[in-house]
Amino acid sequence: MSEVKLDMSDVDKWIGKPVIFAELWDPCNATDIRRWVMAMDYPNPIHWDQEFAQKSQFGGIVAPQSFAVAMDYGHGCHPACVGKIPGSHLIFGGEEWWFFDAKVRPGDKLFQKRRFDGYDVKDTSFAGPTVFTRGDTEHRNQNGVLVARERATAIRYLIDEANQRKVYGKEKASPKRWDKQELAEIHKLRYDWLLSGREGKSPNWSSVKVGDKLPRRVIGPHTITTFVTEYRAYRQNIWGTWRWNVPEGAYDPAKEDAGFAQDMTYDHDARRIDPRQGDGLYYGPSSGHLNLEKAANIGMGGMYGYGASMNAWQVDTIAYWAGHNGFVWHSVTQFRSPAFEGDITYIDGEVVDKIERSVYGCPVVVVQVKMKTQNGETILTGKAEVQLPY
Repeated sequence: MSEVKLDMSDVDKWIGKPVIFAELWDPCNATDIRRWVMAMDYPNPIHWDQEFAQKSQFGGIVAPQSFAVAMDYGHGCHPACVGKIPGSHLIFGGEEWWFFDAKVRPGDKLFQKRRFDGYDVKDTSFAGPTVFTRGDTEHRNQNGVLVARERATAIRYLIDEANQRKVYGKEKASPKRWDKQELAEIHKLRYDWLLSGREGKSPNWSSVKVGDKLPRRVIGPHTITTFVTEYRAYRQNIWGTWRWNVPEGAYDPAKEDAGFAQDMTYDHDARRIDPRQGDGLYYGPSSGHLNLEKAANIGMGGMYGYGASMNAWQVDTIAYWAGHNGFVWHSVTQFRSPAFEGDITYIDGEVVDKIERSVYGCPVVVVQVKMKTQNGETILTGKAEVQLPY
């Protein structure tokens, strides 16, 4: 077999440059926040229950920290996937977030600055030579207040090579079917987790110990229904919600074909008449999530979920444990595998360190998270630095 080669010439010219000049038209509202937590299966009442939220210290519905990604174009990943790599596709590889204590509430709008940082090439069992690209986004609200900074990693790989290696095999196309007893056990675990943090009581930093375990959370079983629910909660995916705002005299590669499979590209001209052509669900790079034939064509053995949702699961899980007086200052995740149709995701967290004098000016605990399937396969690892009341 001849040596596999990647053509990075079109990507190289964007390193360090601003990209993706796109903006959501409208501020968010309470329904957008409710839709988000419903899609992430995160029933923290301060994010959806008007009466509960009004009686809380927040005085009304507030968005979870994970919601920042839904206030942006491209699921946070887009500035990591500019430039064309012929014959390639991509999956989301991980996220790193730095949050600032500015909550998103109904009526807020976030504005972004994005840049393509660069890339590394590594050899993977999935697709041989694989490109790990990095994109940075700064999120500020309508008052110019910094809400979050984000670094996204995209995994860009050659489709033909992934299809030859078949790491995500055809067994993923036959999703597990859960019987009533199994579903009852899943429901009980989910319900116990809901009760564990519903009142928003924060553990004290002084009482938390290294080795403490967070209550176990379960999400799933993942289905086409849950995948569609997730997708439609990202505000950019709703027809007509965003616009290009490229500065005069600037060029943005975001509209260009990045080298995706022929049946998974956008048609930005056609979307003016038929918005399906540009929403990503019916057409575009995300359509493989819900179309088995397209998934198989890009080396996936089954329909699969969204990386940005997995990152939100980590942030939400830790925030729920931290309570109303807690705050996630920093979170980093690495994605090992998508969440496939038919699987469930167990989320386990453990306190692995305590820092009394942190760079955030307050005591924090460090929480390590692992997400696994019912078969014990790890699909995500992550850590977060979390403020708790002292």
